Amino acid sequence: MALNFDSFAAQQRAIGCDEVLERKWNPGVVAETHTHPFSVRALVVQGEMWLTVGERTRHLRPGDTFELETGVAHAERYGPEGATYWVARTSRT
Repeated sequence: MALNFDSFAAQQRAIGCDEVLERKWNPGVVAETHTHPFSVRALVVQGEMWLTVGERTRHLRPGDTFELETGVAHAERYGPEGATYWVARTSRT
């Protein structure tokens, strides 16, 4: 696990990620099923979230990681304290 955002960002850029940012979600937010035009590699750093891909839902807490390929349909739900994760995005053209 990365110790801080800068080391996470450097690690992700070193493997070819285009953009690295911090995402903060408010408590109880639900993002219905959607897709992204980029792949993601993320590390949860605060709070909790549930990530659903197909029939599988993962409960993610600080220290957990997740990856999604470009165009993969998924839904997100954030816990009572919201959640923060660091995410590296890679666009393929």
